[in-house]
Amino acid sequence: MKRLHVHVAVDNISNSIGFYSALFAAQPSVVKDDYAKWMLDDPRVNFAISTRGRQPGLDHLGIQVENAQELDEVYARLRDAGGNIIEQGQTACCYAKSEKSWIDDPSGIAWETFLTTGESITYGDGTGENVVRVAHEKPSACCAPTPN
Repeated sequence: MKRLHVHVAVDNISNSIGFYSALFAAQPSVVKDDYAKWMLDDPRVNFAISTRGRQPGLDHLGIQVENAQELDEVYARLRDAGGNIIEQGQTACCYAKSEKSWIDDPSGIAWETFLTTGESITYGDGTGENVVRVAHEKPSACCAPTPN
């Protein structure tokens, strides 16, 4: 089953954890000095915040899948949607190891499609993220690649 992913850039991680914990009536499943994540079932969403975005507000949206078959299905949808797809492949981002691709919607909002394959002890070393980025004119999102 797929899960919507929402990543919001924040100025103050501690204040934001308090706000979203009250809003969701749940504590985050991951808390770091610069990042927090809630894996909610109602609504089914992977909601993350970090101080690593380009500016406070919506950083990017995404679709998280649970297995390789679902990832193939979502990648096929990306091809059907058209646009510049950035296939990042295996990477570390947001304290997780994932395989991912990126695309911008017609309004320029970055969409990440990914399968989480494990945990990472670091936020991510920038491998891939600093090489390519979907939106040519926009600054880099928290983990989004930039075009070659």
